[in-house]
Amino acid sequence: MALIDERLKLLGIQNLDVIDTSIMPKIVSGNTNPSTIMIAEKAVNMIIEYSAH
Repeated sequence: MALIDERLKLLGIQNLDVIDTSIMPKIVSGNTNPSTIMIAEKAVNMIIEYSAH
């Protein structure tokens, strides 16, 4: 039932990445800011890697 693939691309829509806490299967009960920053950093690295090819 995922809405995004492993590269954070929204399924069914071309050229749209989802880079926020909504991609987490379970929301933590604490502060989501560190998790959101980690997701964003990983996404930036994936976008740079993909753009280099």
